[in-house]
Amino acid sequence: MARRSSGVVDAGASGYPPGGFSSGDPWDTPDEKGRRGKRRGGSGGGGGDRRGWGGSGGRWFIYVGRVILWAFLIVVLVNGVRAPFERFTEDRSNTSTTGETTAPKFPETAASAYALSFAEVYLNYDQATAQDRQKQLAQFISGGIDPQLGWDGTGKSVLQSAHVASVRADDAEHGVVTLLARANNRLFQLAVPVYAKDGAMAITGRPATLPPPATASVPPAAQDRDSSLENDLQQPLTDFFKAYAVSDAGSLQRYSDPPVTGLGNSVAFGQLKDITAPRGDAASRTVFATVVWQIPAGQPKTSGGTLEQTYQLAMVKKGAYWFVRDIQGSTLPAGS
Repeated sequence: MARRSSGVVDAGASGYPPGGFSSGDPWDTPDEKGRRGKRRGGSGGGGGDRRGWGGSGGRWFIYVGRVILWAFLIVVLVNGVRAPFERFTEDRSNTSTTGETTAPKFPETAASAYALSFAEVYLNYDQATAQDRQKQLAQFISGGIDPQLGWDGTGKSVLQSAHVASVRADDAEHGVVTLLARANNRLFQLAVPVYAKDGAMAITGRPATLPPPATASVPPAAQDRDSSLENDLQQPLTDFFKAYAVSDAGSLQRYSDPPVTGLGNSVAFGQLKDITAPRGDAASRTVFATVVWQIPAGQPKTSGGTLEQTYQLAMVKKGAYWFVRDIQGSTLPAGS
């Protein structure tokens, strides 16, 4: 009777491939495989399967090589993406500096306020108080500049109004603020040179008087008028403006939706002089109304008289009645 060794695995019966649990490494070189075989077949108890670092040296070098290869590929990929992006941003930077010039960072708002304060002193003078003007101008100019900025100390000037018309920034520190001013009953522009740095400012020289803006020729408005609606709105808008003048809340609620706020008796209603209603939607329309206001006499600085003013009214129709939804100023050219 044949003896069957219990320490040997029948490869064919177990389903495993011939050779059983082979430790052969497909990455091993022939020399490495030979050395592995010698270690397995050696004497002195070395016939067993002694595993460990002896058979993994080649694999370790391969793993290191793979890491180096992937690192190289990543570096190439990153550089390939970064280079066009850097060229693109550099081109945009060059365009902004060599193409269209960017506006200097001149403090326009602060310089405008400074120029307005200066004009209050510069355009208001009287030979009786010449020294006072010089002291006030000293707050705006530095040493080495004529303390009266070209005024000979005679005559009188009165500034009625001044407003900023434009600001020209030459660079981050130098600019010219142009004011639209009215002095001595004349309208003109005043160009004021302003120097600004680190929050400090100064007037660098003598201002220059320039002509006022030219008066534009406004073309007449060509409109297809709805005469029927103009007739229908004549009485409702007359009653509306009567209530609007005195802030009659009850009447304003009757003729406007939502109710608007009136003028609180600052004027008195004279008459509704004209209504212009362009053709449009049947339920809503924008119309223009010219009203004659009477200025109350006896108030401070008033002596009566009348003023004609034109309003733009947003109208809405609810049922058979029209209501004022909104009231604003108008761009309608004034008639005769």
